[in-house]
Amino acid sequence: MTEATYTVEGMTCGHCVGSVKEEVGGLTGVQAVDVDLATGAVKVTSTEPISREAVEAAVAEAGYQVVA
Repeated sequence: MTEATYTVEGMTCGHCVGSVKEEVGGLTGVQAVDVDLATGAVKVTSTEPISREAVEAAVAEAGYQVVA
């Protein structure tokens, strides 16, 4: 298992969190997505490393942006 944490900008509510979890969670190998709405932290747990570009694309599909 590998873990990576990203900071996502623009989330303001539970629906936002759900959208990010759904899109990132759909990436191949992702086992869990934990989102802290207050800080924008998104922790991705996966069976193998997931490219930053793939996570950024999934977050963008949900309507938000990875900033760190």
